[in-house]
Amino acid sequence: MALTIKINGESREIEADSDTPLLWVIRDELNLTGTKFGCGVAACGACTVHIDGQPRRSCVTPVSVVGDAEITTIDSINTPEAVAVQTAWQELDVVQCGYCQSGQIMSAIGLLSENKKPSDGDIDTYMGGNACRCATYHRIRAAIHRAADILEA
Repeated sequence: MALTIKINGESREIEADSDTPLLWVIRDELNLTGTKFGCGVAACGACTVHIDGQPRRSCVTPVSVVGDAEITTIDSINTPEAVAVQTAWQELDVVQCGYCQSGQIMSAIGLLSENKKPSDGDIDTYMGGNACRCATYHRIRAAIHRAADILEA
């Protein structure tokens, strides 16, 4: 079935069944590989994208429910929160294996878009759906605090 989706600021024509997970459209149809497959059941957060500015798990989001919403992937996000998060991630050397990091970053951007000065508890609650096999959670939390400081400056 032919569909048009808005992704990373462009309208793109795709061929996909209506129940195809958005993740596979992003990766296989559009060749945007920054968004990762982790679990396929929305438990790990590796596939997190923003739909109309809100973090969503693309592995369980059928492409048919996206409609006219704007999808943003790690491949093109450039909001002030995104720049601050990416800067903090680099400054604090958050990444270990890196596999989960696109989802972690997209969730952190979502958090800072809603809450400019989150507490440790706010971070732990918001980021709780993102799994990191390397257990870099302390560095992720520190980087979110650093990103908040960058945004405040």
